[in-house]
Amino acid sequence: MRFVSEDVASSVVSMAEAIEVIERMFREYGRDEAEVFPVAQGHGPDAGTSFSIKSGLIRTSRAVGLKVGSYWPQNRLRGLPAHASTTLLLDPDTGYPLALVAASHLTCLRTAASDAVAVRHLSRQDSRTLALFGAGHQAWFELLAVREVRPIEAVLVANRSPKAAEDFARRIKAELGLEARFADSREAVQAADIIVTVTAAREALFEASLVRPGTHVSAMGADAPGKQELDPALMARASLFADVVRQSLGIGEYEAAHRAGLVDAQNVTAIGAVLNGAPGRTSPQQITVYDSSGMALQDMAICSLALAKASEAGLVRTV
Repeated sequence: MRFVSEDVASSVVSMAEAIEVIERMFREYGRDEAEVFPVAQGHGPDAGTSFSIKSGLIRTSRAVGLKVGSYWPQNRLRGLPAHASTTLLLDPDTGYPLALVAASHLTCLRTAASDAVAVRHLSRQDSRTLALFGAGHQAWFELLAVREVRPIEAVLVANRSPKAAEDFARRIKAELGLEARFADSREAVQAADIIVTVTAAREALFEASLVRPGTHVSAMGADAPGKQELDPALMARASLFADVVRQSLGIGEYEAAHRAGLVDAQNVTAIGAVLNGAPGRTSPQQITVYDSSGMALQDMAICSLALAKASEAGLVRTV
């Protein structure tokens, strides 16, 4: 079996490449050339730990496998990241393990790339101001991804810790040369052309009434039962999109609205369908919401790319 280390995986795939491979995967999924299998949720022996197992198949490339994503909060006390991801690619002919890819960095890339695909196809092309809810590790990847597809000039960072938001804004200024500053949730939402939420929230981060006509919202944080970042009332004002429609209603951002009877599957369009011709943004005044709860097809696609590029560079180990 081949092995791609975290260091190697982090070095072989760029953000631009990630966006293109994820968009191609969404197109394939939208044409029923790929399949997502049910998500399994679990936890470790200690309180607060959790993991999910997501699996899938891309028929066109014959990529098949699974990704385990874990959250062990006490890792921070050990000097380790709390989140970890590992992808196992299977040999499509035998079902035996083909490659193990250390995929924490690639998971950050593919998650942000999913956001970028939605922003590219659902937000207004003249979008310049980004409101970013969250100032953690993943928020940086979301910012980099959105900048790949829209000419962002200003970033408003909203976070429950103003200090963390201010530190994050300083990093944006120093490394990207963008105008960036801390803003409270009301100011950030009312000024934004694009809103990206990337938190572990379990209740709405802002009121639906604050969202201006023409805004695009990418909700990236809800990926387990009970997580919620958006006001369910926003769903009545917006056109709704998702990476996996049924998953968005069960463990994604639309779960709360679905439970309240406000949203059902017929109200949500898969981003893959948009890429294959279904209506996306149809007017400058339309509010669009994209929910990304994540799926294994993203992991299959980006880890297959990383494996191929690492193999070409002679960086793959055999174990």
